[in-house]
Amino acid sequence: MHLKFLGAAGTVTGSRTQVYAEGYNILVDCGLFQGIKNYRERNWSPFPVPARSLDAVVLTHAHLDHSGYLPVLVRQGFHGPIYCTPGTRDLCQILLPDAAHLQEEDAMYANHHHFSKHQPAMPLFTQADVRKTLDLIQVQDFGRDFNIHGKLQGHFSHAGHIIGASCLRLHDGEQRLVFSGDVGRAQDVIMRPPEPLQETDILIVESTYGDRRHDATDARTALAHWVNLTAAHGGSLIIPAFAVGRAQMALHLLCGLREAGEIPAIPIYLNSPMAIRATEVFMHHQHEHRLNAHECQRMQNMVTFVETPEESRTLTARHGPMIVVSASGMATGGRVLHHLRQVLPDHNSAVLFMGYQAPGTRGDALVHGHTPIRIHGEMIPVACHIYQLDSLSAHADYQELIDWLRVLPRPPRMTYINHGEPAASDALRRHLKEQLNFPAHAVEHLQTFDTSHPEQAITE
Repeated sequence: MHLKFLGAAGTVTGSRTQVYAEGYNILVDCGLFQGIKNYRERNWSPFPVPARSLDAVVLTHAHLDHSGYLPVLVRQGFHGPIYCTPGTRDLCQILLPDAAHLQEEDAMYANHHHFSKHQPAMPLFTQADVRKTLDLIQVQDFGRDFNIHGKLQGHFSHAGHIIGASCLRLHDGEQRLVFSGDVGRAQDVIMRPPEPLQETDILIVESTYGDRRHDATDARTALAHWVNLTAAHGGSLIIPAFAVGRAQMALHLLCGLREAGEIPAIPIYLNSPMAIRATEVFMHHQHEHRLNAHECQRMQNMVTFVETPEESRTLTARHGPMIVVSASGMATGGRVLHHLRQVLPDHNSAVLFMGYQAPGTRGDALVHGHTPIRIHGEMIPVACHIYQLDSLSAHADYQELIDWLRVLPRPPRMTYINHGEPAASDALRRHLKEQLNFPAHAVEHLQTFDTSHPEQAITE
């Protein structure tokens, strides 16, 4: 087999890995690049592999940095099957149409207000592209082998990151490759732990937190403190949250605090149609998470779900005290931007980021104290409080990854490290060598490897 890293190499975004040999040519994940401009521009560049040449795509999970380029690939001529788990299918049916809507909406907004450099501004993909994409999805259950193409077999195991998230094992009869996908945490607040890996020849592992341990701050206590402080000043607490996973975690914690009387009974809003539908999927896949029926129902009872644009505009104009959870998690787009325009200049209000903020995003700029912040072509001064809670990440840190891999009966012949900033990937390489004696290599963008001779990249 040959591996070519078309994304998420030297960065945490745009996950795309080509796996090819005589007889098959597939793509594992097909994500959007997000974050800094140089990465985002890759979404508009010609895809490195002819879309029509791909026999299949296999998704590890539904987050847009793993699935969001699929509609573009389909528009370019891909027409093969897209394999994923049931939960990933259910979330893609929400995330991809919503992403297309935002693309179309942002292009219309840019054209109306004349702040785009391109005239006219165009969406990267459309609702029509998404409909064609969803028609290609073929669901495969966890724990069962399935045929991908020719002699190549796939197998999904639970990764614990979000609903539907999987580790993918590929087997061509001679070699076994395992893609970790994004790995969850053994002690996650809401998700069940990742399953132990089976023996593999070649491992491709993420390294989002390859150079860090998670903050040991008690998330519940910190959240209660910030809610109470903001409410006492009559302000609004805005929580940018990924619609899948992080939004549900935030609501679970907030509802638990309110039920226990540890925060005042101020209104809690979920202003994200995508997050609302993702919460419904979350409830449907109860076997994949830890919450019981009462905890799920509590979310429905205590939270006001903001569906329509009119309801969102009314909420945006309202003043605190209140709590608003809204997408996106790194403040790159969506309804949360309208809330940020309102609260950033308000010294009584606060913004809480729950997790990693990729370089180049508004979230990263805000947690690093930048002011003003550009939103919809306007520079917005920052006077409100900015908080970050890193102990709730849905990614395993480096020691959690090491402990998860420790159960393997023998080291892989090679471990390729992707999905991390360069320092994080290289740090995980050192940890794997020092703690597990795993041979490992931190991959670079567009590098190619022959898994029969995995030590050296192929010069093309």
